[in-house]
Formats: sequence, structure tokens, C-alpha cells
Amino acid sequence: MLLILLPLLLAGGFYWQATKGLPSESDLAAFSPALPSMVRDVNGEIVTSYTRERRIFVPYAELPPRLVQAYISAEDKTFFEHGGIDWLGIASAVVTNIESVFTDRPPVGASTITQQVAKSLVGNEVSLWRKIREAILARRLESALTKQEILEIYLNQIFLGRNAYGVEAAAQAYFGKSVDRLDLAEMAYLAILPKAPSTYDPIRRRDRALARRDYVLRQMAANGYISEAERAAAAAMPLAAIPNRALPRPRDDYFIEEVRRTLIARFGEAQENGPNSVYGGGLWVRTSLDPVMQAAAEQAMRDGMTRYEANRPWRGPIARIELGAIDSGAWPGRLSGTLVPLGYPNWAKAVVLAKSGLDARIGFTDGSSGTLPGRLAARPFKASGRSAAQVLRPGDVIAVARTPAGWALRQPPEISGGFVAEEVASGRIRAMVGGFDARAQAFNRATQANRQPGSTFKPIVYATAMDNGFTPASIVVDGPYCVFQTKLLGTKCFKNFNNLRSAGPQTLRWGLEQSRNLMTVRVADATGMERIVAQAKALGIGEYQPVLSIALGAGETTVMKLTNAYAQIFNDGRRLEPGLIDYVQDRSGKVIWRRDNRGCPGCNAPDWNGGPMPRPQGRVVQVMDPRTAYQIVHVMEGVIQRGTGTVLASLNRPLAGKTGTTNGPNDVWFVGGTPDIVAGLYLGYDQPRSLGSYAQGGTTAAPIWRQWGQVALKDWPALPFAIPAGVRMVRIDRRSGKRVFGVWPDPGPRPAVIWEAFKPDSEPRRINRAQDVLERRSGGRVRSDAEFLEAEGGIY
Repeated sequence: MLLILLPLLLAGGFYWQATKGLPSESDLAAFSPALPSMVRDVNGEIVTSYTRERRIFVPYAELPPRLVQAYISAEDKTFFEHGGIDWLGIASAVVTNIESVFTDRPPVGASTITQQVAKSLVGNEVSLWRKIREAILARRLESALTKQEILEIYLNQIFLGRNAYGVEAAAQAYFGKSVDRLDLAEMAYLAILPKAPSTYDPIRRRDRALARRDYVLRQMAANGYISEAERAAAAAMPLAAIPNRALPRPRDDYFIEEVRRTLIARFGEAQENGPNSVYGGGLWVRTSLDPVMQAAAEQAMRDGMTRYEANRPWRGPIARIELGAIDSGAWPGRLSGTLVPLGYPNWAKAVVLAKSGLDARIGFTDGSSGTLPGRLAARPFKASGRSAAQVLRPGDVIAVARTPAGWALRQPPEISGGFVAEEVASGRIRAMVGGFDARAQAFNRATQANRQPGSTFKPIVYATAMDNGFTPASIVVDGPYCVFQTKLLGTKCFKNFNNLRSAGPQTLRWGLEQSRNLMTVRVADATGMERIVAQAKALGIGEYQPVLSIALGAGETTVMKLTNAYAQIFNDGRRLEPGLIDYVQDRSGKVIWRRDNRGCPGCNAPDWNGGPMPRPQGRVVQVMDPRTAYQIVHVMEGVIQRGTGTVLASLNRPLAGKTGTTNGPNDVWFVGGTPDIVAGLYLGYDQPRSLGSYAQGGTTAAPIWRQWGQVALKDWPALPFAIPAGVRMVRIDRRSGKRVFGVWPDPGPRPAVIWEAFKPDSEPRRINRAQDVLERRSGGRVRSDAEFLEAEGGIY
């Protein structure tokens, strides 16, 4: 019994150990090769892919039969007869390899195509143990899959050189065309590559590659796949392969990178994280990226940054490459690995190779060289009194631009910033810029940089005030305002930006249009900072302490959060969740994640029954009274028409928004938009410092927004902001806040009449100017505005 059981136990243990960790037949039946994830824009056009390998999947039914026959002839001519292992082939290989010990004949292998597929699953370790596991897995593959399915995996999985995995990727890498356009000679060449792609390189080892290709053609003829005439014609063809080209770099901007981060957080990075991973999962991702808006945002932000930097001295080289690398010729590789923010398509990174007077010979990453004339590098160097051309020396890494006059020195801006454009109706992000150059600056300032918003926070203050008894026509004194904080901090006195003088009693509208700090803190104090920070939290701007400095934008937030807050206000106060991805499909087309999960019963009905069309059903969350939201939007329209954002009036369309400038000024902002699109941006140094007293939101940030809007909004209709139910439009004097009624006779200046938005029963009482004048002339006691405000604490 022992003599019988012991071998059985040993064999069982050996088999258990050999099969440990191998995929089961059910796993093999569901096996899918790694595929790139494809990213589409809002129009459905492919904009990039996430992949680490050159791989394009082609179903077996779409593979050219001659290509399949070429691989069978080259690799496994009995593929359709054996059960995964070619025992006769193994025996023949053993004999041949024994003979090779005594001759110069190289050893041969006997792996079938099925075993090669198994090898790709168990690893490339060279050992008898791996071969045993490979054979077991090959048998499982034959049980789980058809021959055609095994070939489909093999021809899409196999490595064929030039970073190409699968025959379609190889066809494009070697011949620049798809497999269905290959001729017989080209198919035969691809069939020689599985064993040693570098050995049969079509450029460096052409003769060896041709000899092996002709062998495959002879095998195809011997197996009856082609005629002798076809073989001879194909063998006479030259090996017209294209030079090796690197994989084209995927589109690399801040929007696409943010999409990648979001996908990795949700689905995992590599296939070991799951079948729907970003790298290898073959996902199809539909994003909200608007290519026109994105390109316009990138251009406007870069132009704004370089415009700010234009008159600043040259700071010096971006990096240095040691002279030893220059002398040895190793500088192209060193230069390629140096991060240089370029931004513009005509900018390039270069290294100074030699100097001749003020002229410099410069080299580029591809090994080529050019000349940087001294006259095109005459920018002053810091405060030294010398020019950049004078201080440049070999080894300096610089940015240059191709101009009609030759290569010219450029300086990547030190200032940076972020930009976000959001669709009002849905919260979909249409464009995003997080800096000057996404390839050299990974930090996304649109989503990751916490900055003080300055006066762009003031609409939140005024909106909260209008939810608590104020109206756009309420009168507030623009005058000195001090508050006692604590015994330790004492009394704090506020002041207007740039120490502007007090303007006396003014309307709430005027205070926001002109961005008056003193009026804002007075309104915030009267409204209650607890209410204001609660409103900011509801809008997703941030969570702040209820201190008055927050009313002037001292609390930090991001461009994404603040832009989304404005979009919610423009959306009648309804909550919006910003998002860059609409939905994600797996490799078979099944939607595995969708941003909008609202139900819509009847939306897929085959025929219209004549009744009302179905609408998506979902809970609407109000983060602000829609009447208040319109009131503050209407006031922000005045910012564009008469206030600090008049630079945008030239766009000639309904616009609302707010400029912002922080203390220093360290950052400049503008956030605003149309009834359809809201966009926000800021500029500032990553390590905050003063931009200079001339830098303001209205003069530095708003022009960038205008440049973007001229392109991005060109094809969008110029629609007015819709007035929600419950808002009453009343004619008032925008300076005094008084209601205009009837004729306005002399004496007294004619008012600046506008239509103002009020909630019911909150509009000013009707004023008959003629009756008021009569009362004053007859000696009736009518208190002046100043007297009234003094009695009411500065607010009416």
C-alpha cells in the first residue's frame, strides 16, 4: 500500500504545487488582453489614450487570413491539430539540441502558439519548473478556449519589437499602416518577429531579416497557403520598413491629467487593480472637455503670464548640464531629461554648447544645433547692468523660440495661475488650465492651489445680506469702520483698497460694483458672519471662522470651488457638483460609471404617445434662494457695465462677474460669465508675494478672461439672464436707491435710472420728487440722508 500511495501522494503534491496560482479554466475563458484606455471630448472625438504599450486590439474575424497563416507557418504549423503541446515537435527538438552540443547548429525550441500564450501568463523565467507550469496552462487554454480565441489572444498580445504589442500595433510601427493593408511580404516579415525582434531589425539587420522572411514564405508555400508564384513575387519585394519612431506623446494638459487622476482613484492604475484599470483596462471615457474652450484658455492664460513677465529682467538659466556631458556628446540625453516649462508650440529647450562673442551655439534634444544671436538675447540680466547674451555660458539650459529673425531667448514666466470654465446647467467642466506648461509643471493650480479669493468673495456677502433684509437699493455708508475684536487683538479698523477715500451713503449695488471694502464689512457685520460663512460652506467654497476679514476674501479656496460657487448662483441657486467625466464604458461598451444617475422613465420609449416629454427625475437642492441668486447676478452685471470689470463690456453680451485683488496684491482674480458658462481664473506666484501695485483683478485678470471669451463664446448665443418667479423689477435711482415715480422735475439732478430686482414688498416706497420739493420749500422738516443714516447706524 505504501509503495502505491507514496508515489500518488508525491505526484498529487507535485501537481498541486505546479498548478498553484495558475488561472482556472473559467478565468482563462474570461481573459482579456491589456488595452489602452481611450479618452474622448464633449464631441466624441478621441483626444488621448492612457497606455504604456503600443497596442491596438483586432478581433480574430478582422485579421487577414494570410497573416494568420504566416504566423502558423513560422511558429506552429500543427496548431489546429495538437491539444496545446506538440509532442512530436518536442521530441524532434530534443534530438536537434543534443546534436547542437557537438555541432555549430543553434538549439531550437518546441513551444506551440498555445504554450507561448501560456508563457505570457506565467512569466519568462528560464527553468524546467516554468516549462511544466506552462504546459499545464496550455492544456487548460485548449480546454477553455477555441483555437480561434487562442490565436486572437496570441496575435494581440505578443511582443513584436518597437514597443509594439500585437500585430496591428506592429504593422503601424514597422510599416505605418493597418494590418488589413499589408501585402504578403510584409505579413511574412511580421511573422518572424516573435522569437527575437531585435535580431531581425529591418534597418540594422536587413539581410538576416530578409533571409528569415523568405523562410516563412517557403513554409507558407509548403503548407499550401500560397502558390509558388505568390511566394516568388513576395520574396522579390524589398523590405520597405519605416524608421523606428517613438510612441506619439499622448495629449498632456491639465484637464487630461485631472481626468487620469480621477480615473485611477476610481478604477485603479494597472490590471492587478482590476479588469477595468486605467492602464490596460481598455476603458472608453467620455469627458466634458470642449476643445475650443480648452485651447482658448491655454492661449489666454499663457499670454497673460508672459505679458506680465514681459518687462522683467532675465532671471538666468533654468538648469545646467555639466561640461563633461557637453564635451562627450552626452548632452542630448541630459537635455531631454531636464524639465523646462515651454507652453507655446514654437518654444524649445536648448543647451548652450559654445560661445562666440555674444552669439551662442545651442543644441536641442534631437541632437541638432543652431545659433542664438546676441541681439536676440539682449534682455537685461537681473540688476547687473549686463544682458543675457553676456552672461550665457556653455552648459546653460534655456528656453528659446523660433522667430523670423532666428532663435530668440525666452523666459518661462515665474508667475502662474489657474483657470476653470464650467457649464451652468450641469456643472460639467469645459476647460481647465493649471499653469504655464502641464508637461513641466505637474501641480494643478486650478484644483490644488488654495488661494485667498479677495473681492471675488464679496458677492457671497451681499447675497447673504439680501437673504436677511437687505436689498440692492439699501443705503450703506462708505466710511471709516472699526470693530473691537478681543482684548489681545484690540480694535481693528478697515480701509478701502488702495486707501480710496470714503464716498458717504451709497447703495448696496454701488458698493459691489465699485468693490468697496468699508461697505462690505459694514454689511457683513450687520448681517452676521455666522450666516455668511454658512452660505460659503453651502456653496462649497470652504469652511471659515466667522471673522470680518473673511468678508473681504481672507479665507482660502481653489479656482474650481469658487467657479462652481458662482455657477450655482447663476443656476438659480441650485446645487451643482463639478465634474470632468460624463461616463465610462468598459472594453465591451457597457457603461460602468455615469456622472448623471437621475432616473428618466419613458426616455427610451420607442414612440411618442403625444403626451408631455419625460424629464429626468432627481432631487434639486437649493443652496440659495433663486430670487436672491438673481438679485446678486443682476448686481454683478453692473460690475461689467459700470464697475471694476468694464474691460469685459467690449464682448457685447450679457455678462456678470466680479474682480478680485488680495492684499499685497498677491493674487488677482476674475470670476463670471453668461447664463450658460461661468469661468474663473487667478494669477499669482506659487510662493505668494506682491505682484506690484498696478496689478489688479480688473486690469490683469479680466483681460485674460476677455481674450478667452472672444474665442470660447463666439458661437454661443448672447442670452439675457432669466428672471425667476417672485422677483419684481422696479425703476430706481441706482445712486440714491430711491424709487423713480412719474416725472422728475427740476430742481435736482436727473437720476441714473435702472431696473432693479426686488423680492415682493421689499422695494423702496414710491417717491414723488415734486411733492418732496414742495415740502422742503414750505418749511416742512425733512431729515437729510446723513441725519437719517446717523440715527440708523449707517445702514438703511
